[in-house]
Amino acid sequence: MNKDTIEGNWKQLKGKVKEQWGKLTDDDFDVIAGKRDQLLGRIQERHGISRDEAEKQVKEWESRDGRTPDALWYEKY
Repeated sequence: MNKDTIEGNWKQLKGKVKEQWGKLTDDDFDVIAGKRDQLLGRIQERHGISRDEAEKQVKEWESRDGRTPDALWYEKY
């Protein structure tokens, strides 16, 4: 996967993440930069929930509408 594809995927994903976790800021998205673990930490911080609850919410979100978790995150690439 090339850099342009990764950046394009992240831009699309940001919109979906913003819909789900509206308290995240543009600065948060700069820090997250497509990394799942960073998303978990920011959700936990901004929404005042436990790490386990953040993980649960993200897992549910990842599997919604037939999404494939591996296709969402590029930190593995």
